[in-house]
Amino acid sequence: MSEKVQTEIEDSENQDQSEEPTQIDTQTPKTSPDGGSEAQIADESQDSASQLQEAQQQAQDSYDRLLRVSAEFDNYKKRTAREMQDVIKYANEKIFKELLTVVDNLERAIEAAGVDRADDDPLVKGIHLTLGEVLKILERHKVSPVKALGEPFDPTYHQAMMQEEVADQAPNTVVREMQKGYVIHDRLLRPAMVVVSKVKQDRTDSQDQ
Repeated sequence: MSEKVQTEIEDSENQDQSEEPTQIDTQTPKTSPDGGSEAQIADESQDSASQLQEAQQQAQDSYDRLLRVSAEFDNYKKRTAREMQDVIKYANEKIFKELLTVVDNLERAIEAAGVDRADDDPLVKGIHLTLGEVLKILERHKVSPVKALGEPFDPTYHQAMMQEEVADQAPNTVVREMQKGYVIHDRLLRPAMVVVSKVKQDRTDSQDQ
């Protein structure tokens, strides 16, 4: 009898446990198959996108800096090449400028000798030959005289020493050359010292007064 009662009590307890409702924990987040939460995955995805964007921006900035440095280096090479060409082109500028003094003296000697000596005089011929050789050397190195006589006055190549009234010349015309000017390639080596024409004043009125 007691065994039967005991069995009924155990059955009753088992039934009560099976009828007890199952409680669901709504606070537990859903998990992904690999064990991480959806919120954590979203945060990690957002961080990855932000890091990718930052890396792309850094790469673009580095590329832009590289382009600027490359362009600056190219400009530097071109500028250095131009400067080197100018150094070679005008390396003898100072020597040629001093050599012009020799040319001036030879021309003065020929002009002075022409008064007392004929052109076939050996001394005059010797001076002419010397002057010609010097001018050939200058010409080979692209040194040439400045055009001045009869040209409009140009302050870039001419230096006006005085003005002179000339009836048959337009104002500001070079009417006399006191010293020749020269250029080397396209650079002025020495300006021409010149006399410039000016308008001839009418002195009739002043004489009448």
